[in-house]
Order: sequence, then C-alpha cells, then structure tokens
Amino acid sequence: MSFEPDEDQQELVALVRDILQQRADGAATRRAIASAERFDVDLWRLLCEEVGIAGMAIPEEYGGAGFTVREQQLVLEEIGRALAPSPYLGSVAIAAQAILASGDDDACARLLPGIAEGTSSAALAWADENGRFAAGVTAADDGGWTLTGASGFVLDGATADLLLVIAETAAGPRLFEVVDADAVVREDVPTLDLTLRLVTLRFDGVAARPLGAADAEVIETVRALALAAISAVQAGTAARGLEMTVEYSLQRVQFGRQIGSFQAIKHRLADMHVQAEIARTASRAASDALASGADDRLRLAAIAKATCSESLAHIASETIQLHGGIAITWEHDAHLIFKRAHALGQLLGTAREQRERAEEWALARL
Repeated sequence: MSFEPDEDQQELVALVRDILQQRADGAATRRAIASAERFDVDLWRLLCEEVGIAGMAIPEEYGGAGFTVREQQLVLEEIGRALAPSPYLGSVAIAAQAILASGDDDACARLLPGIAEGTSSAALAWADENGRFAAGVTAADDGGWTLTGASGFVLDGATADLLLVIAETAAGPRLFEVVDADAVVREDVPTLDLTLRLVTLRFDGVAARPLGAADAEVIETVRALALAAISAVQAGTAARGLEMTVEYSLQRVQFGRQIGSFQAIKHRLADMHVQAEIARTASRAASDALASGADDRLRLAAIAKATCSESLAHIASETIQLHGGIAITWEHDAHLIFKRAHALGQLLGTAREQRERAEEWALARL
C-alpha cells in the first residue's frame, strides 16, 4: 500500500513548506522561543488565514475545511521538518480532534469554529503529574461536575483559552471541558526541547461539563489520535535531520575529500535514510487507518509512535555525531533535532510502553 500524497496533497505540502522555509529558519525559531508566547504569532496567523491549516481536519459544518487527518498529518510533518514552535500539535491535532472524537455535536458546534479559524487555542490534559497516560484529575457530580487534582505535561496549556481534561469518574475516564479556564492554576514545566511548552494544571473544585459519554473507546481514540499526530512531527523532524546531515557531508572536506565520499559515512547515511522512510511510512499508515476507521487503527497509532521515536532517536544521534563539534553549539540546528527526539520520545509514553500496548495484537497477526 502506498501512502504517497496525491496531487492536491502535494500542493498543500509545497505551500506549507515554502512558507516555513521563508518564515521559520533557525534564527526565527530562536526568536520565537525567546518570546512571551514561545511561538511566532504572525507566522501562525498567516498559516491559519492564508492556508487554513487549523481547520484542515475539522468538518465544514464546524467551520473547517472538511479534510481528514491524512492532510493534517502532512502539515504536521512539515512543521516537524521546519523545527518550528507552533500551537498546531497541541491545539489543533490533539485537542480539536479530541472534541471531534467525543461525538458531542453541541460541543463541536461551540468550540471548533474558533480553533478552525486560529482565533482560539485549546489544550488537552491527559496525564497524571508523572506524565503517564492516567487520569490525575477526578470528576465529581454533585449537582454539577467539578474537577480536582493535577495533570502534568499539558502541551500548550500555558496560553490555551480552552482546556480539555481526561478525568476519572465513577463510570471510568471521561472527557471534560473546563467551564472557567481562569480558575485553573498553571505551572510552567522546564523542557529539554524549548520549542515545546508544557505546563502542569491544578484543579480545586473547578467547574466542568462532560463532552460525550463515559466511553472507554472514546478515550482510546483520543489517545491514538494524539500518538499519530506526534509521530508525524517525529517523522518530519527525522527527515530534516537526514537532509541536514547529507548536505553537511557534501560540504565538509577532510583529507582533500568530501566526507560523504567515505564508505563508512555512506553506510551511516544509508541507515539514516532507511530510518527516515520507516518513520514516515509508520506515521502515515497510522493516520490512514484513523481516517478510514480501520479496525487496527488504535494499535497502528501506538506502533507508529514507538517506531518514530526510535527512528528519530537514531537519526538525531547520527546527526550530532556526523556534524562533529558544530552540532552542539546554540547557533546550529542539530541540537534542536536531538532535544526534540528525546522530548517527543517521552510524550504520551515511551517506545517500549507503546510496544507493550500493541504486543498482543502484533503477535496475533504473525
């Protein structure tokens, strides 16, 4: 099965890549992460208003373009490739898709148009304080739902005006919308990858409303959508590491020859190429399964996250090694790839944890 983009999707990729190449180079990324917002607000506005990326995978009846997570996945790859800090992953690819997955038509009609326009931002609290996919927040219904507890590692939760929470109820975990986001205490979490902004959210009887029913399958779907989205960023970052290293191998000269002409370097670059292709294929397979509602979509998302985490870790390590000393300087982008590899490798669970989740399903297919 081929997961290559069709002609229309190729045009989308070319457009997004062109804008990011012009507006999100290394210097722009460093300015963005030093700003109060931690991303380029003007670039985000341009991508939302001129390209419409925020509404890409949101149905037309909710203000979106009506495409699928396949197109969203391609945009995420380009954002990963550019190393650009952006609300796209946390607000659009994770939180907005969680609202859709809830099946709550009223919530979709209220919340999604603002996200699709890029005028509203959202964040999903999915973890306990230790970063595991387990509800660290409990919900109680005493004439009205309230949330109590803490959730760590909330992506883009520092500035989001809409907060979503996976909270534990008597009937199991359930998705909630925070009624008053200002009542939540937000604490910044130091991050290895400065292009990712994480916070811990603390709740003390904060009013909330449930989205959809208390259905375990909804929570698993939300998790799978988030894993697939992260894998796409990882695949794009892996491609950037490969491109950067190949380019350097053709510029760097030792003993009167380009280092890329040495057999040992060729083998290592070939291994990096294989890993980048594996990551891209695994990520796109997961998004295709989610878009089509395939039976194995939840497991493929877990496998994609595991595969992309390992592939990007390998490529990031080789990028550092083959660039030499320049790679660990602030001015060079290699360290951004290395930091992103380790940060995203932990987010929503490590490769080992994802493989353990998919192990029984994978063995049954042998």
